[in-house]
Amino acid sequence: MAYMIDLKTFTDKRGNLTVIEKTIPFEIKRIFYIYGVDQSRRGGHRHKTTVQAAICLKGSCRIYNHDGVNESYFYLDQPNKCLILETNDWHTMDQFSFDAILMVLASEYFDSNDYIFEPY
Repeated sequence: MAYMIDLKTFTDKRGNLTVIEKTIPFEIKRIFYIYGVDQSRRGGHRHKTTVQAAICLKGSCRIYNHDGVNESYFYLDQPNKCLILETNDWHTMDQFSFDAILMVLASEYFDSNDYIFEPY
């Protein structure tokens, strides 16, 4: 089941510094980001082996998740919040704000055979 984690953030009068270190529950092998999204829905899949961590660096978006039993919506609108998506988490992403930048950290390199597109 997908779950949220807080990323360690240091704040002082100069601003914020968020650190991604020893908090992501896997070795990061791939990083990509999504931006400039219109009203389209993204995603629509789960993975056989890849675990992902989603962080909305700017703006906001919504992630729908279904793990085969439970359905949930997660709203990402702070760059210190991170959504962990396990392999059984079939997910879509929508409601992107015009300025949204969604960064995704992945446990595996891209492999088209790793995707399962059929929803539960």
